[in-house]
Amino acid sequence: MLLLDCNPEVDGLKHLLEKGASVNAPPDPCKQSPVHLAAGGGLACFLLWQLQTGADLNQQDVLGEAPLHKAAKVGSLECLSLLVASDAQIDLCNKNGQTAEDLAWSCGFPECAKFLTTIKCTQTRKSSEHSDRDDCVPVLRQKRGFGSVENISGKRKRRCHVGYEEV
Repeated sequence: MLLLDCNPEVDGLKHLLEKGASVNAPPDPCKQSPVHLAAGGGLACFLLWQLQTGADLNQQDVLGEAPLHKAAKVGSLECLSLLVASDAQIDLCNKNGQTAEDLAWSCGFPECAKFLTTIKCTQTRKSSEHSDRDDCVPVLRQKRGFGSVENISGKRKRRCHVGYEEV
């Protein structure tokens, strides 16, 4: 319980959880669990404690937003990092079809959006390499990485296996 003493704003939630309320039980009509509130408040230490006690990090509220969406909307890179490290699904969409990455861009938090883009790119690369290994036929692999290519106009583009980006 020492982790909870890092921020006085969490006293109400701390009291509820100490009295036996579930970390996954939605405390309000919007179906926002304590983990939603911690992520949306940028309260990384409280979020960490909840994750350690079994909080559902992919639970969606009435807007279809998971805690990752909430952290992206407030620009909490610390909360995003905790959620990603705990295997949050970064491709979940809210009811408007937006991912946490989309919300980070639209709310003006490019550092959070770039972090989520990098994680998505890494996860996609790992899953495609894993599916290559699952095939029984040996495959010659080309080294992957970020390279650059020139397009017709002479502008340089950085290449990631999920697409091209102007540099």
